[in-house]
Amino acid sequence: MKQFQPILLGSDINAYGMARAFHEAYGLTSLAIAHFQLSPTKFSDIVDVTIVEHFDDPKVFRAYMLQLGQKMKTAHPDVTLLVIPCGDVYANLLSQFGEEMRRYFVFNTLAPALNRQLSYKNTFYETCERHGLPYPKTKVITEEGVARHDYRDLPFDFPVAMKPVDSAAWLGIDFPGRKKAFIIDTPEELDTLINRSYQAGYHAAMVIQDFIPGDDSRMRVLNAYVDRHHHVRMMFLGHPLLEDPTPEAVGNYAAIIPDYNEQLFDTIKRFLEDIKYEGVANFDMKYDERDGGYKLFEINLRQGRSSYFVTLNGYNLARYFVEDLVEDTAFDGKTVYGKGSKLWMEIPRPIFRTYVYDGEDKRRGLAMLENGDWGTTLEYGKDMNVLRRLMIHHMFNIYKRRYARYFRQKADLK
Repeated sequence: MKQFQPILLGSDINAYGMARAFHEAYGLTSLAIAHFQLSPTKFSDIVDVTIVEHFDDPKVFRAYMLQLGQKMKTAHPDVTLLVIPCGDVYANLLSQFGEEMRRYFVFNTLAPALNRQLSYKNTFYETCERHGLPYPKTKVITEEGVARHDYRDLPFDFPVAMKPVDSAAWLGIDFPGRKKAFIIDTPEELDTLINRSYQAGYHAAMVIQDFIPGDDSRMRVLNAYVDRHHHVRMMFLGHPLLEDPTPEAVGNYAAIIPDYNEQLFDTIKRFLEDIKYEGVANFDMKYDERDGGYKLFEINLRQGRSSYFVTLNGYNLARYFVEDLVEDTAFDGKTVYGKGSKLWMEIPRPIFRTYVYDGEDKRRGLAMLENGDWGTTLEYGKDMNVLRRLMIHHMFNIYKRRYARYFRQKADLK
């Protein structure tokens, strides 16, 4: 096997999940570079984090990465430098400067035009429309449209969902009641929140959608690995049973059991190969009981923050990157449609038992817990020194407080 060094862009749970995948598969310590140190990669022996001030700024990112590549290639010319973005900002920057960086690194990225087309929710839905993929009924409101009150004339009824088109820009603003996404019950509430968003400095478009009924258990998440030649090598479907209820983290999955849907796999595979995608694609979607279909919400141009659930179920994501980008292994033409048997969680077990709605899915998850068929991203037996144990214990206590404070449906649970 060729020598290689994983270089992860980010320090969150996504980065730790990838570092763990590389350590499990190859026994390697990953390098990680980020503009801020987040808890999941603290005190770890399997990932070496470097914090670079303003690393999310394009000029800083370009200069640092080119300098790093030159330095590492000079010192170890036979080592392949494998770069994997673990956040939207870094995926976008890699796309922007990809041609320059290829002299030192190997990685998957998209051409800037395709990156923009898929990154922004409004143009992603336009792409879905062209390719016949289902998505919720949607109205896009521009900043100028807010001033005209275009949001008062919707082609669907309340409740509605409201989401920023530009997720990266949304991270840079704050206002009372700000969330990652909103479920809005009345026209008055919509009027208040959309105006607050733009008064706080958001300038991109806003998506308002028909709200698909049902709780977290109606969601699905699909991860696919598409090689540099645009062949889909692997797909794995997850069935989230619980999400983080914290306003700034709404939509982040907290518990996922494996699922399988061959028709859905076929549809998404055809789409990814038609648009000549490459890298990991992460789709969020929801089952709509009104017509029995799955509606796509978004595509993340990277593995999702919960994507260790794929590795946990036997499809180690690190191996797909290495076989494609380091070894250049030929694709045999057979896309793997993954099947799994393990519950993934980002939370302590008592939260799963208390907050997941009763039903067949919960019973299946509880059986996995009982049988030992479960795991978390952070609790890795080969990376559990004293400081890391204390850090994870602290994080899990924070989750307990979050659910006690924010989980609105708790009173409805039996």
